[in-house]
Amino acid sequence: MEFSKKLQQLPTQFFAALVQKVNTALAEGRDVINLGQGNPDQPTPQHIIKALQEAAENPQNHKYSPFRGIAELRQAAADFYKREYNVDIDPETEIAILGGTKIGLVELPLAVLNPGDTMLLPDPGYPDYLSGVVLGDVNFEVMPLFAKNNFLPDYHALSDDVKEKAKLLYLNYPNNPTGGTATLEFFEETVRFAKEHNIIVSHDFAYGAIGFDGNKPNSFLQAEGAKEVGIEMYTLSKTYNMAGWRIGFAVGNADIIAAINLIQDHLFCSQFPAVQQAAAVALTASQNCADELRATYERRRNVLIEEAQRIGWQVTAPKGSFFAWLPVPLGYTSEQFADVLLDKADIAVAAGNGFGEYGEGYVRVGLLVSEERLREAISRIEKLNLFNA
Repeated sequence: MEFSKKLQQLPTQFFAALVQKVNTALAEGRDVINLGQGNPDQPTPQHIIKALQEAAENPQNHKYSPFRGIAELRQAAADFYKREYNVDIDPETEIAILGGTKIGLVELPLAVLNPGDTMLLPDPGYPDYLSGVVLGDVNFEVMPLFAKNNFLPDYHALSDDVKEKAKLLYLNYPNNPTGGTATLEFFEETVRFAKEHNIIVSHDFAYGAIGFDGNKPNSFLQAEGAKEVGIEMYTLSKTYNMAGWRIGFAVGNADIIAAINLIQDHLFCSQFPAVQQAAAVALTASQNCADELRATYERRRNVLIEEAQRIGWQVTAPKGSFFAWLPVPLGYTSEQFADVLLDKADIAVAAGNGFGEYGEGYVRVGLLVSEERLREAISRIEKLNLFNA
């Protein structure tokens, strides 16, 4: 049997190769410090687990969920956006429940574009955006993200032809992999750009709860007119350490939400109702757990940056997310440096070129191990004498 041509066209899963390398090293008994993953290392808060346990004991929750999710979760998401961002959301028409936002990001091109249409993607960016490109049989153009522009795309640098062809635009702030954040002014510029060129905007707000130095990340929907042109996708994976629970939602423009709901009517039967009820508790209960988690990542960030600078590694502190985007030393490509770290120091990082052409020259480091392990990682790198202290 041969896979379909569509499956054969899908991009190779970038992280699969990294996981294989790490697993091989672990099988050899090596003490690998894995900084290449994007998997939260802390447990889900206990009150959310308890809510799931109680909901799972209710026989009514063992039946099919309503196709478009339970009303309780849609209302909780609307209340969350009002409380956190002062954005008014209609829980009936402006929210789509997702089995994790990866689903929403991959299915959106199928829902709002036709084969041959063009979408705009950040580069570097989350590799799975490309899955939607292939499955939707659409074209894409990249928006380079440079440090000199705070890792924000420059819409003026796009050609007139690209601006006119584009029908869908993806953004992601705080950004994976760069750790950059977006100002409200940038989002307002995005709204103007989208209106001028009739482009749908989808903002991947996966790391929305993780901003540093006292700065709370902005929601795209806080920009005036944002709901006229786009949506935002919010996952509970990062905010509440619920990555394995697979629950999130899209929120914003009612027509785009309707398109997502319609395609999902044909693909899924929503999520286990007990998970949805626990997610509603996460969104509406005390947010102390999210505050504590953000503080943990900030402490880890500070240790990583201080230690890296101590050994002469000229790095810049990320402003948000749980990633740091670090330049490789002179004379190395991203992959070469990542291989050296794994082979000679038992440290796994994600090579920047795996996130796109403009990721070359960097590696992505996750803040997903303890401060002690971060110190140990930099100590091991120091012994390689790759930097001038």
